[in-house]
Amino acid sequence: MKKYSIGYTTGVFDLFHIGHLNILKKAKEQCDTLIVGISTDEFVQDYKHRPPIIPFADRKEIIEALKYVDLVVAQTSHESKLHMIEKHNINVMFHGSDWMGTPTFNKLEVEFKRCGVEIVYFDYTEGISSTKLRETI
Repeated sequence: MKKYSIGYTTGVFDLFHIGHLNILKKAKEQCDTLIVGISTDEFVQDYKHRPPIIPFADRKEIIEALKYVDLVVAQTSHESKLHMIEKHNINVMFHGSDWMGTPTFNKLEVEFKRCGVEIVYFDYTEGISSTKLRETI
């Protein structure tokens, strides 16, 4: 597997589950330093049209406690990914395959490529998602 210096991934990480852990573990296996952007409550409300169940501060503390994560930052918009790339000299973005081909990521892929940043998509963990958990609860 290719080893990157500084990797970046983002998410809401609401109702933390094994799928979230799998992405973070796989990402850390491919980079020396893993930075995780957690969507703020306001950003989640803006693009999902509902607030997260778990507040940002709690979600941040959960992710910071994981051994795979080196740094946690707030993600305030999809465009903030580009700011993080420049600020932290990121050379790879990791994301779940459920975002592949979406208008948002098609646009970001062009920008990432321009910045010399690769995107690595990981397969979605079958049978689990925050949406499914929310529906079950």
